[in-house]
Amino acid sequence: MATALITGASSGIGETYARVLAERKLDLVLVARSRDTLEALAGELRDRHGVRVEVIAKDLTQADAVPEVVAAVTEAGVAIDTLINNAGFGDYGPFTENSRDKQLKMIQLNILALVDLTYHFLPPMQQRGSGQIINISSIAGFQPIPYLAIYSASKAFVLHFSEALWGENRNTGVKILAVCPGPTKTKFFEVAGFNPFKNAQEANKQSLSPEVVVRQSLEALERGDCTLVPGEMSNQFVANISRFLPRWAVVRAIEQQFRPHS
Repeated sequence: MATALITGASSGIGETYARVLAERKLDLVLVARSRDTLEALAGELRDRHGVRVEVIAKDLTQADAVPEVVAAVTEAGVAIDTLINNAGFGDYGPFTENSRDKQLKMIQLNILALVDLTYHFLPPMQQRGSGQIINISSIAGFQPIPYLAIYSASKAFVLHFSEALWGENRNTGVKILAVCPGPTKTKFFEVAGFNPFKNAQEANKQSLSPEVVVRQSLEALERGDCTLVPGEMSNQFVANISRFLPRWAVVRAIEQQFRPHS
């Protein structure tokens, strides 16, 4: 039976991938910091769908976490057919005023852990001539965002890295997809310390559900797409606006939109 490894699996988009793939009868390896939350989810999915679910409680902001995840997968005797690099976070505010430690951990999680996991699990997929990798980027990866400088830069890396690997693997049998959601109903804004919406009604109207992101991404993966911007045409407009305006004009407009209120 095929097995999917999902990072950031304890909530939001990662949890939704776990539920959808378990329903499709894939075995799972769930990775996140909270063992209790993962164990509760794993127990539910085992009981409901009869799939094997392994739990690996690791904080991927730690530099030694990925080798420990790989060792745990090897010890469990599991071959990873689908890798979903979902874990990530943002931090809002002026670059020089935000926590140095938090910003470096963001790079470790959003970029380094994603690259390292891909480096470990992609070669066996190539050797088997089959497999799939979904990397969660963001609509923020299409342009610089002042006050979310590290986050938007990290997601630009994920976007370009994933598209490059898609090109490298077109003839290997391995499918690779960069998913670039806009605002989604997760804990992202709470963790980032930033609320772009005027009220709860606006947030609900303008935010996608994780279920929509997951469903559309799995459809795009099946088609063999390299990139997906889920949701409405407004997200496509945001993703492509820098193609039609000078970059300085785009960045200046975004700075005004995201500038902290005094």
